[in-house]
Amino acid sequence: MDNSYPKDEKLKSKKIIDLLFTEGKSVGKYPLRLVYVPCDFEEDVPLKMGVSVSKKYFKKAVDRNYYKRVLRECYRLNKTQLTAHLNQKYCFMFFYQSADRLTYEEIATKTQQLFEKFGKSLPQ
Repeated sequence: MDNSYPKDEKLKSKKIIDLLFTEGKSVGKYPLRLVYVPCDFEEDVPLKMGVSVSKKYFKKAVDRNYYKRVLRECYRLNKTQLTAHLNQKYCFMFFYQSADRLTYEEIATKTQQLFEKFGKSLPQ
């Protein structure tokens, strides 16, 4: 599997995002949180992913955009670890929820741990 983040994997649907916030389940590894819900969408991809960084913790758009880029890159590099456990299609929202300014290496490590935790939380 390639390590890309193509356009059809990006979560853009307002309905699905609302569904994530109302019915989604959550897995966390400080300061990251992954909210997920099983979905049925037309595209031939195993999952759709969106990222979010709170304006509450990072007032400047430059800082929020930096952490969103880091989250997308961590997802892209560890996507195979995440999709290995999937037996149906899922929609995800990936959050950075702290004012702590972690380095890229720390975020990458936390992302791997979070994806492992997600894999263990799935029904077999």
